[in-house]
Amino acid sequence: MADRTEAEHAEKMRKRQAAQERIVAAKTIEKGLVIVHTGAGKGKTTAALGMAVRAVGHGMKVGIVQFVKGAMTTGEKAVFDRLGDLVEFKPMGEGFTWDTQDRARDIAVTRTAWEEVKRMVDDSSYGMVIADELNIVLRYDYLPLDEVLTALAAKPEMTHVVITGRNAPAGLIEAADLVTEMTLVKHPFREQGVKAQAGVEF
Repeated sequence: MADRTEAEHAEKMRKRQAAQERIVAAKTIEKGLVIVHTGAGKGKTTAALGMAVRAVGHGMKVGIVQFVKGAMTTGEKAVFDRLGDLVEFKPMGEGFTWDTQDRARDIAVTRTAWEEVKRMVDDSSYGMVIADELNIVLRYDYLPLDEVLTALAAKPEMTHVVITGRNAPAGLIEAADLVTEMTLVKHPFREQGVKAQAGVEF
């Protein structure tokens, strides 16, 4: 009985493997993707920076612009700064809008950061460009969505652009190739009063 079960399992896995190989063989397109990480759950920036590490591991040059973060020192910046010319890491934000309390300045800082993103995207030497927390400034209308969509439509064919932040606008989700929504299930900050900690949040 056990032998028959093993044989049945092996046959089932052979069929599954053959089906999977047919699916993979049919996927032949290679192109730069527009990738969006959104949702209320933790991990949007973390996932994007993990992709940066993966890209660097393949010898790709990566540009990272942070729209909100920048007012504090982060572990990821310390790591990426050691990678030399393969990563250009620019934390250009001045904190969350409730910290700055200056809409005009927030808009000006956003514009400067966006110009850096556009410069990187237009430069085909970058294999990946990450616009961290871009969704937040789009939500507050600090930057016109149409301008972002136009830049994404005109990007070099093989450049990947990763955009993070809660509340991704519908137009960006529609334009993207890959969208992941992080769902909040449980968080120690909310449920246990645990503060943001080095190595976990920054």
